[in-house]
Amino acid sequence: MSNRIHHPQLLQRRMGASEAAALIQPGDTVAMSGFTGAGYPKAVPQALAAHMQAAHAAGQAFKVKLLTGASTAPELDGALAKVGGMELRLPYQSDPTTRARINAGEMEYIDLHLSHVAQYAWFGFFGDIDVAVVEVSGILEDGRLVPSSSVGNNKTWLEQAGKVILEVNAWQPAGLEGMHDIYYGTALPPQRMPIPLLRPNDRIGEPYLRCDLDKVIAVVQTDAADRNTPFALPDHTSKAIAGHLLEFLDHEVRRGRLTAQLLPLQSGVGNFANAVLAGLAQGGYRGLTAYTEVIQDGMLGLIRQGVLDTASATAFSLSPAGLEAFACDIDFYRERIVLRPQEISNHPELIRRLGCIALNGMIEADLYGNVNSTHIAGSAIMNGIGGSGDFARNAYLSVFMAPSTAKGGQVSAIVPMASHVDHTEHDTMVLVTEQGLADLRGLSPKQRARVVIDNCAHPDFRPLLHDYFDRACRDSYGKHTPHLLGEALSWHQRYLDTGSMRIGG
Repeated sequence: MSNRIHHPQLLQRRMGASEAAALIQPGDTVAMSGFTGAGYPKAVPQALAAHMQAAHAAGQAFKVKLLTGASTAPELDGALAKVGGMELRLPYQSDPTTRARINAGEMEYIDLHLSHVAQYAWFGFFGDIDVAVVEVSGILEDGRLVPSSSVGNNKTWLEQAGKVILEVNAWQPAGLEGMHDIYYGTALPPQRMPIPLLRPNDRIGEPYLRCDLDKVIAVVQTDAADRNTPFALPDHTSKAIAGHLLEFLDHEVRRGRLTAQLLPLQSGVGNFANAVLAGLAQGGYRGLTAYTEVIQDGMLGLIRQGVLDTASATAFSLSPAGLEAFACDIDFYRERIVLRPQEISNHPELIRRLGCIALNGMIEADLYGNVNSTHIAGSAIMNGIGGSGDFARNAYLSVFMAPSTAKGGQVSAIVPMASHVDHTEHDTMVLVTEQGLADLRGLSPKQRARVVIDNCAHPDFRPLLHDYFDRACRDSYGKHTPHLLGEALSWHQRYLDTGSMRIGG
């Protein structure tokens, strides 16, 4: 590991994970690295969980407030949630144990737009950050830090925390050095200046993270892999969704609203996004760019095929096979991939200026295009809003995708009224299910409703939606956005009562 730690002072601060974790105190606000299963600390969180479990067994309280970039992995979120060690969690999570504790009311959770987290920390909205635990892939002789497979909010954590624990992970490829672009030109209002980024591949910062070395209280050596899930091949539903969307993009090109190079792509994580990316290659597109949050297997494939010229993100989200392919050809990808802080990758003004095409998943949408991407039946959190709102509100095209049904066909993704709204009808331009695509641009609420029902709803639920909408148009209090308030959420209540939105189960 000494070939990853070149700073003599920090070499002297090496210690084991348990010793480092003991420096974190009950009640601390702890900021950790990590974004969508990449670049999170692997050893210290597990050691911290062990200390918490021992304290709880002795009848002592030991919880921390935890801030990250986005979701992490079982070694971090899972370990701390299992022992009941988190008092508060933000801004995004996907761990099943964490989710269960949140929905059971056993811990607090704040769901934030990812672009807001760093600036809220700078504004002091979260209070003091006591300790930052950040994974890096190396430390230079002058103390600069080589970032690992995600950047996330690490710049802000290192600057804002009173104390810093570094995990230096030798598993991370040494070839990551030079792939990052850390921008230090942000400032607090009213001193803010324009961010000089004009194209997705622009480099406006430096390849390394800075840190006040006097704040570093521990350096922990690790050699553990990121925990990313295997890549699932697109199924029939995701291929159908991709087909509808690609037909729509082709239409936009023919109409002259897009060029053959489209505009910078943003895609959420998952099967639908990867299916769309695969479809772009099959559709003959070339010379594309991406300005997004995560680099997935599909984007690596597009870069290798020459479909995608360059991709900007804040993290990787690769399957084991994708990780292997990336590591084997890292010099090639270093010239075509840029990893940035998430306050830049998700910056609303940059998204608006670049004119991104935003492709994100959803749980449900209502007749008028209001989208719920976070909550089941309005109350139970799934994961969080992530960066979808950053992109949807500011994109040139804002697209939301989902299968038309869930739970074996018992639940409709198109409902009379969304049980929770993350993206209002004003931010939703296109809805896509395997049934079809609804282009909502330039349509009034009632016009939207007909298009959504006819194009996106499953045939089993379409008559019920038409019936609801017809009666709402006739009997609602107002006729601009017709709703029957006593019935609008009855589909969700029926699901909670019977396990199905269908009438009669």
